[in-house]
Amino acid sequence: MSGTYFDQLETRDAEARETALFALLPGLIDRAKRLAPGWAEHLKGVDAQTIGSREALATVPVLRKSALKDVQAKAPPFGGFATDAAGAMGRIMMSPGPIFEPEGRGENWWRAARALYAAGFRAGDVVHNTFAYHLTPGGWILDSGARALGCAVIPAGPGNTEQQLEAIAHLRPTAYVGVPDYLKILLDKAKEAGKDASSFKRALVSGGALFPSLRTEYKGRGIDVYQCYATADLGVIAYETATASGVVDGMMVEEGVIVEIVKPGTGDPVPAGDVGEVVVTTFNRDYPMIRLATGDMSALIAEQSPCGRTNMRIKGWLGRADQTTKVKGMFVHPEQIAALGKRHPELGRIRLVVGRQGEQDSMTLKAESSVTSDDFKARVAESLVALTKLKGEVVLSAPGSLPNDGKVISDERTYG
Repeated sequence: MSGTYFDQLETRDAEARETALFALLPGLIDRAKRLAPGWAEHLKGVDAQTIGSREALATVPVLRKSALKDVQAKAPPFGGFATDAAGAMGRIMMSPGPIFEPEGRGENWWRAARALYAAGFRAGDVVHNTFAYHLTPGGWILDSGARALGCAVIPAGPGNTEQQLEAIAHLRPTAYVGVPDYLKILLDKAKEAGKDASSFKRALVSGGALFPSLRTEYKGRGIDVYQCYATADLGVIAYETATASGVVDGMMVEEGVIVEIVKPGTGDPVPAGDVGEVVVTTFNRDYPMIRLATGDMSALIAEQSPCGRTNMRIKGWLGRADQTTKVKGMFVHPEQIAALGKRHPELGRIRLVVGRQGEQDSMTLKAESSVTSDDFKARVAESLVALTKLKGEVVLSAPGSLPNDGKVISDERTYG
């Protein structure tokens, strides 16, 4: 780890990379089928030794992330997709759903170090990590990568903003990791409180879109901010890089994964430039994922990056293939909104509208109801928090006023 690149893998010949990855793939599939009964069942009939190219990989059935909850309920704890027992893992996490994920015992297990390095993180940085450490993997993903680089980590987690400002003023962290919006909250609150938060020089954000206006604002405050794309099941999938002049264009695919963009609801790859669903294969010996369909939308960028790295690129997160939507780093599922309707039978059609207010994600629950009292609105708002763990405004309207189009969650943010 020195200079511009994390290692020589990033600049190797693209054809050599492809050859190396697909030479490893048959062994990954064979091991998964031998040691993980879930994979043995899912890949029944797949001859591992024949899966040595992208064309061959496209014939392997996808595993939908949305199916993991039901599979795990039938075969706890990991649905038979881990290659060792739960007690052999280093940590066990729980994401909304609930979906349970293991973490193995190796260094940089989630492959986050490369993304952090590309964002300018170096040994000796003090990293203020505001991702959650409680049950969910977010905090641990970035924590492990930062410590693998030789950084010190402040395990701040989300919330407790006043206490965080005390820590920032005293410890002078040079780098931030967390959701894009929360860094602005910290900076604005610090200014209001007369606390010094000027030590931040770089950041790596995830769990939500970094809107161009917010990136520009951070740049004006002396902070270079980059994004990475990661999930609890897969670790880091892709990350932003910049040219020598600071131009950011797309996301570089991480060296330890194979990414495909497919037509949503299928396993059929689409041409570069076409928007489709992100499908990922990870070379993880503890918890291999073979063609996991994430439900996220993106597109391949055909041209090589001007930053000098030679791996394939994607355009970043372009929304969801289904109506599941990420708000302030948390997934909100249509099933949660349907559950709210069952709690309050007075409601007719319901639509959760996700937008932006003051450079932060916002939620507005629009619902038809003949009951419009303030007390009823307050009870609906409480249910929204209880079910999604997120606050939102409640707007009630007359029966028949909402569109009859089947949409339960409407993401009205723009991702230009």
